Amino acid sequence: MKEYLYSAIEAAVNAGAIIMDIYDNQTVTVERKSDDSPVTIADKKANDYIESALQNTNIPVLSEEGEHAKFEVRKNWQQCWIVDPLDGTKQFIKRNGEFTVNIALVEKGKSLLGVIYIPATKSLYFSITEEKKAFKIQLKAHTITKSMMQDAVEIFAASEKDVVTITSSHSSKNQEVLGLINTLETEGKEVNLIKAGSSLKFCLMAEGAASYYPRCAPTMEWDTAAGHAICNAVGLEVYSLETNKPLKYNKENLLNPWFLVRKIG
Repeated sequence: MKEYLYSAIEAAVNAGAIIMDIYDNQTVTVERKSDDSPVTIADKKANDYIESALQNTNIPVLSEEGEHAKFEVRKNWQQCWIVDPLDGTKQFIKRNGEFTVNIALVEKGKSLLGVIYIPATKSLYFSITEEKKAFKIQLKAHTITKSMMQDAVEIFAASEKDVVTITSSHSSKNQEVLGLINTLETEGKEVNLIKAGSSLKFCLMAEGAASYYPRCAPTMEWDTAAGHAICNAVGLEVYSLETNKPLKYNKENLLNPWFLVRKIG
């Protein structure tokens, strides 16, 4: 599992270097996919690199920007990589730095490990879920070696307290989020709100900068699988608001239900 983790870390960091080269040096042309979401050459080049880098693991890749195998094929996969090569394309286009590379290894619907790399800040988050620990490395450049893994610092989720910080996306402050804020304030808690793009919200949760992440808007499996693994490793639950059960992966329908990330118990 540690070799798989390092393969994912190396792929994420090197993809981040590709993304930042485009971010810093090129005028980006925005195309539209069939669902009208934006895509750029950075998405495509990062995806090509990650898919190539993970080939030697002999585990199939399910990526936002790659070919999606039919469920008749995918349902027989014991394991798969779930990848978003550039999560937060809108933030990339806006040039606010709040975009990430997400890579998760999934088995039987559950995230076994997760890697999130924030290229603009060179911040790397990762975990092997069953080890119940998650880590962060602050890189100086878009390079990683196994010896640099010794620089990893363990991160911890926030505990429940009277001051609650909720994180949500820039584009999402809907009635459900407002309702949660109202409920917490009624319980006598002081509520702060942090806006963040892409899977940065999972990172904020995992390192204790936020204590609730409600998502009552559409997301796909590649938006959450890596963050789910990292949050689980620090004792946070990522569960469906429809079923109160953990999110599942490599489903027939790759769309996630609305969900909440928080500490249970």
